Amino acid sequence: MASIFTKIINGEIPGHIVAEDDHYIAILDINPLVKGHCLVIPKIEEDYIFNLEDSELSRLILFSKNVAKKIEKAIPCLRVGVAVIGLEVPHTHIHLVPLNAMDDINFSRPKLNPTQEELVKTADIIKNQD
Repeated sequence: MASIFTKIINGEIPGHIVAEDDHYIAILDINPLVKGHCLVIPKIEEDYIFNLEDSELSRLILFSKNVAKKIEKAIPCLRVGVAVIGLEVPHTHIHLVPLNAMDDINFSRPKLNPTQEELVKTADIIKNQD
């Protein structure tokens, strides 16, 4: 069965896309830790990040770097944190989280619940960065 991320990639369900190429997609987390929290996902459905071929993993990291640079320009933060948890959805994904404090990347704290309008606005701001 296709993961929720594959369904977003295939256009079966909506996602707030901030960047995309032939191999990867970056979307806003719909229940973010902080505003601008994004997920970077390979379009191939692989559950565990370290099962990716070396070249695929390298390209995923470089794509993530480009998305992080867009986030830094769009969202006031000291830097963008990176986390790979891998337990919540069986499809490799990297969390990019704008950080102003260590607690901003604490996954045990309550998540934000932005409106669709807020998500669209945030996605557009990030997407339109050079």
